[in-house]
Amino acid sequence: MKRSLVSTFTSALVLATLSFTSCKKDSDQPTTETGEFTLHMDNGVTQQSSAGTPTFRSLVLNANTYQNANGDDFTVSTFKYYISNVKLLKADNSSYSVPDSYFLVDHSRPETQDLEMKGVPVGDYTGVTFTVGVDSSRTKAGNFSGVLNSNNGMLWTMNGNEFINLKLEGTSPQSPTRGLVFHVAGYKGAANNTIRTVTLPFPAANLLVRPDHSPEIHMHVDIAKLFTGPNPTATPPSPFQNPVKFSEVYNKMGGPSASKLADNIAAGMFSVSHIHAN
Repeated sequence: MKRSLVSTFTSALVLATLSFTSCKKDSDQPTTETGEFTLHMDNGVTQQSSAGTPTFRSLVLNANTYQNANGDDFTVSTFKYYISNVKLLKADNSSYSVPDSYFLVDHSRPETQDLEMKGVPVGDYTGVTFTVGVDSSRTKAGNFSGVLNSNNGMLWTMNGNEFINLKLEGTSPQSPTRGLVFHVAGYKGAANNTIRTVTLPFPAANLLVRPDHSPEIHMHVDIAKLFTGPNPTATPPSPFQNPVKFSEVYNKMGGPSASKLADNIAAGMFSVSHIHAN
C-alpha cells in the first residue's frame, strides 16, 4: 500500500509538471500583430503657378489643359495603370512583401485610387517599392481574373498575352492627328520590356503600421513625367527625344518607343507627397 501511494503521488507530480510546462510553452508563443495601410494614388500634373512655384494639380479628365516639358498642350481622356508586387522596407534592410498585390488604377473610377493593404505586420517602415505594370511571371501564368481580366481593356492577346502596363489617351493641338495614344505595353525582349520597379523612401516620417489605426501614403503621380526622363536621345526608333514633342511622338503602342516611355515613368512619375493619420 505504501509503495502504491508513493507511485501514485509521483505519477501525479509528473503529470502536473508536464501540464504546467505545456501551458507555459503555449503562453510563451509569440503573437504576430497586424495592421493595414492604404496607398492613395493622386494623379495629376506639376505646373508652374502664377507665382512661379511648382504646383501639383489633380487630373480632371476631358477638361483641364496641361503642358508637357516641351511646352505642348494636352488634355487627358483615359489614364490607367497597374501597380503590383508592393513591398515595404525597413531601416535594418528587412522588408515585407504584400501577397497577391495587383491593382488597376483607373482615373475614371476614383475608388480604384485607394490601394488597401491588410494583414501587414506591425512595424516602422522607411520606404515602399512596387512594380508599375504586371510582372512577366504572372503574365505567363494566364488564368486572368479580377483587375487582370481582359474586360478591363489592358490586355493584348494578338501575339500572346501582354499587359498594357500604363495607358494614356487624350488630345493635343501639336499632334498631327490632334490625338494622343500612349499604350506602354509588353515584356518580351529587352527592347520591348516596359515593366519597371519604383523604390521610394518616406521623406519626412516612417510609416507606422499598428493594429489600431490605418495610415495612408499619399502618392503624387505626375503624368507630365511620362514625356520627359533620362534619355536625351534614343534610337531606334526615330524620332524619340526627351522631352517628347507631340508633333513627332503622339501614338506609341508597345515596342522600343514604349520602353523609353517606361524609363520616363521610372525616372520620376511617382513620388511620396505625405503620410496621413500616421
